Amino acid sequence: MGSTNDTLHPDFILLGLSSDPGQQKLLFVIFLALYIVGILGNLLIVLLILFDAHLHTPMYFFVGHLSLVDACFTSVTVPKMLANLVSEASTISYAGCLTQMYFFFAFGVTDSFLLASMAYDRYVAIRSPLHYTIMMSHSLCVGFVASSWIVSHLHSLLHIILMSRLSFCRSREIPHFFCDHQPVLGLSCTDTSLIEMLIFTEGSLVVLSPFVFIVISYALILATVLRLPSGSGWHKAFSTCGAHLSVVLLFYGTVIGVYFQPTARYSAEKGRVTTIMYTVVIPMLNPFIYSLRNDDVKGAIRRTLCRKVGTQ
Repeated sequence: MGSTNDTLHPDFILLGLSSDPGQQKLLFVIFLALYIVGILGNLLIVLLILFDAHLHTPMYFFVGHLSLVDACFTSVTVPKMLANLVSEASTISYAGCLTQMYFFFAFGVTDSFLLASMAYDRYVAIRSPLHYTIMMSHSLCVGFVASSWIVSHLHSLLHIILMSRLSFCRSREIPHFFCDHQPVLGLSCTDTSLIEMLIFTEGSLVVLSPFVFIVISYALILATVLRLPSGSGWHKAFSTCGAHLSVVLLFYGTVIGVYFQPTARYSAEKGRVTTIMYTVVIPMLNPFIYSLRNDDVKGAIRRTLCRKVGTQ
């Protein structure tokens, strides 16, 4: 009985990014710095939007939720990775692995739907600026955000239920720095064809439908911009959307490259590099790309500092 339980519910060994002690110390310093910058930047945006009335607009409503999700998303994987870089024991329990996988899926898909909501927001702002506040009502924004959270968690729950039915009789070593589903599937001695089919069908629908929505939104934005009479109008529109579009392409480019391929073709080295991009680098950059370079956010920071100085 004990042997069967170990087969069904083993502890896994995360091989991480490197087995070289010297590289591990350097990687720890680098990723700790990136993690701290990302967490502080995203939490700063959340707090500014929460407490500054000038930022209580539909656009910053979405940005605030995106920053919150980014802080949670990177916290699912990076703390465990940092702990393993300075620890001789790089194990993770079966329950811990499924939990990490669940929240990784949930926050990643929430991020995707929020990016789609922001694309629609930008379309309305450019297409119908005079009716923007009416069309982007508070109830609509809340509906977009609530749907993002609900759909992502249902999607994640479905995947985890199927993953929990797997048994493992091969190596317990996961060639990754967290419990990603592709390398975990590769360790299973159970038939994984159903889960792989689900990834290509339901997973494609949930992950790619926001991307298709974003592409359509930007096609309509481009058509609207091309009808603008002045070059200044073009510049304003592209400056408004350029940052969002660049992050969308980077996010979806890495996600599609890693996850929408058969498990047999999965490359551990490629998977580690690309997942670092959207689990560590992109969440760290988002506050700077979306907000900290924005005049509205800069004004909110100045007002906050002035209130702080005035109370002293």
